[in-house]
Amino acid sequence: MTKSFFLCIHKASGERQEDVECAELNSTRWQGYRQQRPKLEVQYLLLTRKNPDCAQRFDQDYLSKPTSYFNTSCPTKVIVHGYRALGRKPSWVTDLAQALLRAQDVNVVVVDWIYGASFAYNLVVENYKEVALQISVLINRLQVRETTVFMFAIHTDSDYLGISIPVGHVDFFLNGGMDQTGCARSRFATIFLLFPVYGYVICDHMRAVHVYMSALNGTCPLMGIPCFSYEDFLQGSCVDCEVYKRRCPTIGLQENSGIATSPIPGQQKVFLLTTSSSPFCAHHILLRLEVSPLDKSAEVEVTLLTWNEETVHRFRLQTATTVYRRVLAHPAALCQIDTIRLKNTGARLYRQGDLHIKSVCISELPLLRCVHPLCVNNIDIRRGVLWSHDFVQVCGTL
Repeated sequence: MTKSFFLCIHKASGERQEDVECAELNSTRWQGYRQQRPKLEVQYLLLTRKNPDCAQRFDQDYLSKPTSYFNTSCPTKVIVHGYRALGRKPSWVTDLAQALLRAQDVNVVVVDWIYGASFAYNLVVENYKEVALQISVLINRLQVRETTVFMFAIHTDSDYLGISIPVGHVDFFLNGGMDQTGCARSRFATIFLLFPVYGYVICDHMRAVHVYMSALNGTCPLMGIPCFSYEDFLQGSCVDCEVYKRRCPTIGLQENSGIATSPIPGQQKVFLLTTSSSPFCAHHILLRLEVSPLDKSAEVEVTLLTWNEETVHRFRLQTATTVYRRVLAHPAALCQIDTIRLKNTGARLYRQGDLHIKSVCISELPLLRCVHPLCVNNIDIRRGVLWSHDFVQVCGTL
């Protein structure tokens, strides 16, 4: 897990430290863990742009030492690893620190508590409270004056090793905060909780780190839409960011996640869909389908195509409903969608044979007042017959 603190601290003089031994993250094995277990042995490692590849051991006493690389005029980021089932050092910590340093001139303080975070999970739960207390003492020492702290959280594994409640000013729930795109599903996930094996579960859990590192590269925006629940979001019940004065929060280093409202609404859930690999960005396309009343249930497959990439969704149509909505993750913007296809995929005998589609419309979230949806009206499709429509569009700037 990661925590970011944006601190405004008065500048102090300091000189570069020469000929020092680089500090490294600890690792432990079962035998060493049994011997070391009564001690947490928390250590702090400092990385800056002056020593990006050679960490310096750091504590609150280093603030007054001229040999410290700590720059009190820069923001400070604190990285705290989580549970280490096998006692191995977390390789992602260095990657995240390097990504932060490339993106911004900051102090990166890595909290290494491997001895207290490994093997027996029930003891780790107890240890983290003491570690949190130690970290808070260090943070308070770094703050030389009152500041406004903005906290955001990224949820990717709330059904197993994460949490489902909002804990920051803004909480990003990626793909609902649970099963991540591209992570294989296992029928034996509960076994992995009893016998922690990295694989299925850890893929969801670590996606938050990989998405955040990708966001630091600034390749594309990872933007969330505020909504009460994930199901409401998928059903198109939440289509804009009015609560933030139409500026949707984004993952990354933007101040207050790009939110301009003051005061910032607290503990707000925002949802976004991602792709399965870096840079993870997807465009949120709202698909709306309206059909004439049905005598029987039916099924319609809708496909959006951009170049050689496609997004497919199947609507199961019921006799009591005529309007259907769904938010889809598409790799390209609305103006780059070339073709939309419809197919009546319902089974014979007990499904509707012929369908009349009053309209099928697509729009991109967040909805903007000056952008109209793309719609095709009055479509008749027979069972098993593919219907297709090509759009002629030019992407412009708003």
